[in-house]
Formats: sequence, structure tokens, C-alpha cells
Amino acid sequence: MSLEPGTTPAPPAETEPRETAPRETVPAGTAPTGTVPGTGPQPAAPPGGVDQAGPATAPPYRIKRTRVSGAWFALGAFAVVLLFLLIFILQNNHTVEVSYLGAHGHLPLGVGLLLAAIAGVLLTVLIGAARIIQLRTGARRHRRADRRANVQKAAAAESADAVS
Repeated sequence: MSLEPGTTPAPPAETEPRETAPRETVPAGTAPTGTVPGTGPQPAAPPGGVDQAGPATAPPYRIKRTRVSGAWFALGAFAVVLLFLLIFILQNNHTVEVSYLGAHGHLPLGVGLLLAAIAGVLLTVLIGAARIIQLRTGARRHRRADRRANVQKAAAAESADAVS
């Protein structure tokens, strides 16, 4: 096992959490007193060689992320985006003439730009859906081929066992 220069080996895994002394904050670019540069601050030895800190404390409980929390965050972000869209439409309410495939009409500028953006998103979704369908079809084809190969291997193994 070789180490890169300036790295230290990982300490062995511990079964119980251990108490460490609080570290001092040191300005960037300076080495703390009593340490070798590049090794980081060293905890001070307790007086008398015995740790007087008392029993070890349990690590704080961490709440895991869930789908509901992700949906809640997405809902908040979506509301902010809608607010910005509403402000955009209200500030760009000058009427413009729009022509599309022979149809002519007048729309507020903000609404026209929003419709163009929605059309772009829908086009992207259609292309993405076509690619997903293509990948799923290929994966299904490979799964069927693997199943057939496994059945043939099993049949060959059974016939080899029957012969011997």
C-alpha cells in the first residue's frame, strides 16, 4: 500500500465514539503553535495523563431525507418560479402581433414569450420520452436474450448431468 506525499493512512474504525478536545481556529496560512506544518492541530494531553471529560456523548440524531420532504422543497421552488413568471408577464404587457402557421393574433408580450417557452419545454419532453421508450425497448430485448441464454445453459447442464 503506497501513500501519496502529504497524506496519512486512515485510522482504524472504532466501535465507540471517542471524546476529542475542541480545536482552535487558526487564521489561514499560519500554523498553530506546537504543531508541525501540514499535520494539523494536535489535541492537548489532559493533566495527569487521564481524560477527565466524563462519559462519551452520543452523536446527534440525523433526520433522513424523504420523498415527501423533496416534494415539499420542489413545491416551494415551483411557487417562487411562478411568482417570477407572474411578475414577468405583468411587466411585459405591451401588445404584439403574433403569426403562426397562417394564424394571426395579438397577445401581450409576456404571454407570447411564456407560450414559446412552454412549446420548447413540450418539444424537449417529447424527444426525451422517445429516447426513454427506445432505451426500454432495448433493455427488454436484452433481458429476453439473457433469459433464453440462461434456459439453454440450464438445459445443456441437465443433459450433461444425465449423460454422466
